[in-house]
Amino acid sequence: MHFASSAGLVLALFFLPVTAQAADDTPDFSVSGAATIISDYRFRGISLTGKDPAVQATINLSHKSGVYLGTWASSLDMGDRYGPTEVDFYGGWAGTVAAATTLDVALAYYSYPGGERPAAGAGAAKIEYFETTARLTHDFGPLSATVGSGYSWDQSALGGDHLYLFGETAAPIPGTPLTLRAHGGRSKGAISPKPGGYYDWSLGADAALGPVTLGLAYVDTDLGSASAADAAALFSLTAAF
Repeated sequence: MHFASSAGLVLALFFLPVTAQAADDTPDFSVSGAATIISDYRFRGISLTGKDPAVQATINLSHKSGVYLGTWASSLDMGDRYGPTEVDFYGGWAGTVAAATTLDVALAYYSYPGGERPAAGAGAAKIEYFETTARLTHDFGPLSATVGSGYSWDQSALGGDHLYLFGETAAPIPGTPLTLRAHGGRSKGAISPKPGGYYDWSLGADAALGPVTLGLAYVDTDLGSASAADAAALFSLTAAF
């Protein structure tokens, strides 16, 4: 698969944590993390594991001011240029900006440390690049709604800039551990395998059972029958601490 269709984080760009500013009586710093097994690592609708399962993990260090740092990693199956692992590093700030409204802004660095470096003069840079992200979330009571973006400026590994815009909702079902989720996004630019950009969307549900979360989602794109981007049902198991 061409590099223009790859990148990392259930950041999903948007695996980045959304943590509101903590109360004054909380510790200055807190550490959190999670490990996930998922049936297929999809990034913006495109499989980065050849439709095979992936193992993923993240760890975050947060300050009560809302500043955070973290790293996220996933197994891959995208050929020698990428290697077997994606490792992302990110940092940002998240906090309340208005009643029931939070903002999360961050900078993420996508890397593939096991990937083969292209031969000198091959005209291809090592695969690594940065992306800025922003998420604005409002709680409407029975559900929350988020709008967000991810932007990568022109970098040597991209050959141009790229913009991802998305919207999503989350609706907890009262009296149950279930949360219903919906997501829709549009990619346009260097990280799109389709000239003019493409759309992705998903519908799913999570069940939070203590520190363990079970996930089920239907994911699709408008890329047609492309083998790495056709419709799929994803299953996940996440253990958090």
